Parts: sequence; C-alpha cells; structure tokens
Amino acid sequence: MAGEIDAILSDLLAATGASRVTLRRALPGEYAFPVTDEALAPGVGSLLEERTVDLRTQPVALEVAAGRQVVQDDCATAYEDPAFQRMLEIYGGLAAQIVTPVQRDGDVIGIVSLHQLATPRRWTEAEIAACRETATRLEPLL
Repeated sequence: MAGEIDAILSDLLAATGASRVTLRRALPGEYAFPVTDEALAPGVGSLLEERTVDLRTQPVALEVAAGRQVVQDDCATAYEDPAFQRMLEIYGGLAAQIVTPVQRDGDVIGIVSLHQLATPRRWTEAEIAACRETATRLEPLL
C-alpha cells in the first residue's frame, strides 16, 4: 500500500512540477496530522520528522478540517498570523500551496498538500482539480 501511496503522490508532483507533495494522516497521538508520506523535487527538504508546527491552530488546517480545499497563490500575503508566517519559513520558504482534505463519511482522514517553495505561483484549475483527484485516489488506501 505504501508503494501505491508513493506513486500517487509522485504522479501529482510530476503533473504539476511543484516542489513537494505531502500526505498527512489522522493518527492517534499528540501531534495532529503528521506527514506520513511525501514526494519531493530534487533539493527540497523533507517534512516527515517536522513536529514544531501545531496544525490545530493553523488557519489553513482549520479550513481543511471543515472539509474545504484551500488554494493559496501567495502564502506570504494569505494570513498575518505570526504562527502561520513562521510555518512558511519552517517549511522551507513555502510560497504557494493547495491543501486538500481526504474525506471518508464526512470525516477528514488525511490532508494532501501541494507546495511551491521560494516564489508565489498561480495555480491552474487543472492543478486544483488534480489535487482533488489525488485525495479521491488516496481515500481507499487510508
């Protein structure tokens, strides 16, 4: 199953030419939605061990927890919240993102995040749809 998940995330990364794709899962424990799987462009840092950002208070995570997809072409201007701005740095200069819930029976069981580092990016409708399709493909595997 891990091989299937890796392939799905790699497909999204290749289709968009973005910097990173992560899958976060709703797992028991103190850290909400840890990154469990990812696909990375060359030279991009991993978030698998990152545990300093508390998603329970992040504005994007709150939107996604409500079942909504979040599309940000320029993360630096999205929220003035200091914790959000700190997260952008911790995540390697996160500049643009699409964050999509993976849902089952109305519950968010995972989160797919597509990241562009360094410079803002205008996401296309096809890229936004590809993120939703990726979440749908992952749902039966979680």
